[in-house]
Amino acid sequence: MTHPLRLRAFRLLFAGRTLSALGDAVVPAALAIAISRATGSPSALALVLGCTMVPRLLLLPLGGVVADRLDARKVALVTDLVRCAAQLLVGLELIGGSPRLAHIAVAEAIGGTASAFAMPTTGPLINGTVGAAGLLRANALTASAANATRLAGPAVAGALIFTAGPGWAFVLDAASFAASASMLAVIRVRRERIPRRSIRKDLVQGWSEVRSRDWYWTSLVAHGIWNGAAAVLATLGPLVVHREAGGDGVWVAVLEAGSVGLLLGSLLASRVRLRRPILTGNLGLATYALPLALLAAGAPAWLLVASYGLALAALGLLTPVWETYVYASVPAGVLARVTSYDWLLSLAAMPVGYAVAPLAADSFGPAAPLYVSAALVAAACLGTAAVPGVRAARALPAEPVPAA
Repeated sequence: MTHPLRLRAFRLLFAGRTLSALGDAVVPAALAIAISRATGSPSALALVLGCTMVPRLLLLPLGGVVADRLDARKVALVTDLVRCAAQLLVGLELIGGSPRLAHIAVAEAIGGTASAFAMPTTGPLINGTVGAAGLLRANALTASAANATRLAGPAVAGALIFTAGPGWAFVLDAASFAASASMLAVIRVRRERIPRRSIRKDLVQGWSEVRSRDWYWTSLVAHGIWNGAAAVLATLGPLVVHREAGGDGVWVAVLEAGSVGLLLGSLLASRVRLRRPILTGNLGLATYALPLALLAAGAPAWLLVASYGLALAALGLLTPVWETYVYASVPAGVLARVTSYDWLLSLAAMPVGYAVAPLAADSFGPAAPLYVSAALVAAACLGTAAVPGVRAARALPAEPVPAA
């Protein structure tokens, strides 16, 4: 089997995706600090984040249709250029010294819209540059690189913020999208042409592919609950740790442990062949209940750090295994639409978690929503073991499914 990095098309795709992932990893800290400096209002930051998230979620299914109908490479190239322009606009606003919140919000909304069309292209791009035998290794490499950028991103962001200013972090992100677009421009990607039909029929066909596989939609429900619980932990974790578990340094240690766990899990994914990949991955995700429950119970800091590292290692292992199984099991001509529903169902609960967590904590104390989230994660992820299709998914398909 040829290693994916020996293939020129995948090598350039991998380099471009890694550069844009590094740029994206720098932005969150820079955005939070820049908005705080400019407005001093947490609601302003929430507004900007909402402008990114809402169009992304609303337009994901349409993005899947576009990626399947058109050349996924060209769609990804155009969206990289749009996001390059949006991030460059934010960077120039901040560098200018008098940033206007409305301009930043509009630019982030444009970037969020572009990402809705970019995210579904990942499957067709990887599928179209490597053979079926190389899918797992290619997905593991991509996940490992993305997770490594999460470790490096905060350090790069800090260096830029406290030397040149937060605006330059956005300039760096814009440059990373430009580099990715230039690499997409020179590669060729295999594609499956689909018959022309109405957008509604395309959307229905994509959803039918998801619904027809019990292992798929039940796992997506579990993944959505997992992400909703992650939003609860992200919202309440810093506050609880600051008050009860040893201060901000412990929370930094928790996040670093998670980043290391993600990286180790994704590195392990290419070295193991799971007999029941979907079942094993979902059972591994159930370990996320541990840090939630331990944080609620006021457990020692080392236990919280270790449990979060373990839970994120399970996520790091599942992600490339899951993507490989999906890419190999779904017809190529409908893959972008299917993965757009995957993203939509997986991420939809996150805004709910962000909104409900502080309200529940104010009413019942932070332990209550953390315990409830832990119970929901454990029940949803372990409960997939009762689904026949989850148990029957015993090995990765050797060949991709023909186009529908």
